[in-house]
Amino acid sequence: MRPAARTIRVNGISLAYFEWRGKTGSQEPPLVFAHATGFHARVWDAVIEHFPERRVLSLDLRGHGRSEGKPVDHWKVFSEDVETFLDQLRIRNAIGVGHSMGAHTLLQCAADKPGAFSRLVLFDPVILAPEFYAAPDPLFSSDTPHPAIRRKRDFKSVEEMIERFRDRDPYNLFDPRVFEDYCRYGLLRSKQGDWLELACLPEMEASVYASSRSNAGILDAAESVEIPTLVVRARQTEERDFKGSPTWPPLASTMPQGTDMPRPDMTHFHPFQDPADAARIIREFASG
Repeated sequence: MRPAARTIRVNGISLAYFEWRGKTGSQEPPLVFAHATGFHARVWDAVIEHFPERRVLSLDLRGHGRSEGKPVDHWKVFSEDVETFLDQLRIRNAIGVGHSMGAHTLLQCAADKPGAFSRLVLFDPVILAPEFYAAPDPLFSSDTPHPAIRRKRDFKSVEEMIERFRDRDPYNLFDPRVFEDYCRYGLLRSKQGDWLELACLPEMEASVYASSRSNAGILDAAESVEIPTLVVRARQTEERDFKGSPTWPPLASTMPQGTDMPRPDMTHFHPFQDPADAARIIREFASG
């Protein structure tokens, strides 16, 4: 299953996406995938291959993958891009599948554009408790930026990136196929052409983490989303790492048709740890 690589102009940038056409004449609604901070559209490939009959669209969000975009200061910019994308492609009643920041983005889209989605499957959305958004102090600043700003950005080859991260936490949790896709499609040729660099540059990734309190309205948005929505929550942990769930546990209960699915056996990287399990969850919920 090889997707077609496409781009579209939205809100002043070129937004990249990948499309799998599926079975000709299928009446099933399309699947729309949105990735986490620092990732890209093709990390979903190992999940998407479980849906050969469906039309599937997987997006590179602003500043990620092959999409243009400078560092951000508000998370709604991502949902505004996706909403414009859905309008231009005339997507209606899609099944939205998001992970982490991408799940936050699709939930905001569903609130802003009723009818764009018929169901949502949200893996560990970055939507925290009300007090998180009420806190007055910024998480990071220009003087104390998020540690992502220090990521190694340049590589001689995809193989160098694979060797560098293969045994490191949390990448050593990933299914081998997903990890290779993360590396292979997460690098772009530099403008000088002499090396490869991260498709999501460190300053872009750091800006997303730094602005994670910006969309305080997401909790009100959740209450307004009336379509069936599954919130898949990974294990809770007190450790300050990327493996614990960032999701406010009562989130699903605030939605008119929200369903909570705790998965303490999984980390925040559930779709990458076990793409077949993630695909099973999506298929079962999409079928009602």
